[in-house]
Amino acid sequence: MDVDRQKVRWVLSGVVAGAAGAVVLGLGLMALPPARAAQAVPPKDGKLRIVVFGAHPDDSELRAAGVGAKWAALGHHVKLVSVTNGDIGHWNMAGGPLAQRRKAEVSAAAKILGTHSQVLDIHDGELLPTLEARRELTRVVREWQADIVIGHRPNDYHPDHRYVGVLMQDSAYMVTVPFFCPDVPYLTRNPVYLFSEDRFQKPNPFQPDIVVGIDDVVEKKLAVMEALESQFFEGGANGTAALIPADEAGKTARKEQVRRGFASRFSATATRFRTQLKSWYGDAAGAAVKSAEAFEICEYGRQPTKDELKQLFPFFGSNK
Repeated sequence: MDVDRQKVRWVLSGVVAGAAGAVVLGLGLMALPPARAAQAVPPKDGKLRIVVFGAHPDDSELRAAGVGAKWAALGHHVKLVSVTNGDIGHWNMAGGPLAQRRKAEVSAAAKILGTHSQVLDIHDGELLPTLEARRELTRVVREWQADIVIGHRPNDYHPDHRYVGVLMQDSAYMVTVPFFCPDVPYLTRNPVYLFSEDRFQKPNPFQPDIVVGIDDVVEKKLAVMEALESQFFEGGANGTAALIPADEAGKTARKEQVRRGFASRFSATATRFRTQLKSWYGDAAGAAVKSAEAFEICEYGRQPTKDELKQLFPFFGSNK
């Protein structure tokens, strides 16, 4: 048995060996959870480690593919995690076949971006802020040894989005607690937690603490939107057969329509947060940014200074 796991069993069975001798706690024998499938972990190379949580296999990519590609281009380690498997997110298919299709789509997206992907085995539309779900997100953050964690805010139209926000917040600090999820080594430092952009106003609007120009990687992000074909070309849960043209010319036109829509969306973020872009890049460079992504600092994670944020986002001043 692994030595650390054995120590945990000793503690949970009621015996702690310390300098002053053994202390009986009387907790009784508590079994550890079953061993989890090993997750690939990047080497300890001094590079940043980032986890992005999205509710479904498309949310992380939609909200943070730009910064993900920028970090990856600098050799940093980025994992885009889908907290549910997306198995009801289509108008014409569902269940295992759709879950497998969407997993393949985010895997293809990761290859475009140079990032990693993971899809948790939770049904789409059924995510709840349970203790076990809190443990699962905590384990993901710990396994990746994350410096930065990004996810939804907890006020959103979709219950899965909201609960990802709650669960992400609930993992903050708990990732540093040794005997919470003792089967995975705890972090010695709380990561910086960030919310991705949304437009919801109640009970409080999104506050753009960090706005990043993504002009240099916007083509990659648009390619990712094309790779998520079930959601954007076919319309996902709210699509119809009418969206899918029968002829090649019509399909090409449909792809261009989707591409223009997303290009406009990413441009709208830059326009919406122009003042913040200028504060990060300077007036001239900030005014020139065409596409952007924005993030808000969560109060529950480590609170970085602006100088630290420039280290965590080491591409300000370079948007071309």
